[in-house]
Amino acid sequence: MSKQFNKLLHIATIGKSVGLKGDMKLHIKSDFPEQFKKGASFFINEKESLTISDINHERALVRFLGYSSPEDAKKLTNKHLYTTIERTRDECHLEDGEYFWFDIEGCTVVEDGEVLGVVEEIDRISITNYLSVKTDEKLVNKGFAKSFLIPFNKPFRVHTDIDKKVITVSGGMDILEAS
Repeated sequence: MSKQFNKLLHIATIGKSVGLKGDMKLHIKSDFPEQFKKGASFFINEKESLTISDINHERALVRFLGYSSPEDAKKLTNKHLYTTIERTRDECHLEDGEYFWFDIEGCTVVEDGEVLGVVEEIDRISITNYLSVKTDEKLVNKGFAKSFLIPFNKPFRVHTDIDKKVITVSGGMDILEAS
């Protein structure tokens, strides 16, 4: 795959065909369901994209241009929908204290001036987002776990600076020691 495709964000998966008009189940993996609207296009691979012709958010059903029968729609089952980071920044609006996961990944996690590690990814467990942190090598060499999870909310999250790629936490060392 090209570098461009690697930068795409997986935001939904197309499920099974439903009914006789080409409707498909849509499993959204994004905090921004408003981006799934009639006329919106999403990549399914490097060269191909799909355009939504109809969507029903209440029933989680979607229909795509050119796929108007169950037979056509079945060809899309289990396909992933992707968008770009740039388009996400343009179309999805964050509230104060909210961040895109792709901005959080790669941030250094610091407590009391000590680097605890780097965010590898974000895991959502129930309604809480957790930073999956790869522990700093100096701490691993001292016998600490190679990775740990820390809730990305108060009181653990003290400050987030996306520009400097630093997240300041409180209680992270306690979690690491218990890991």
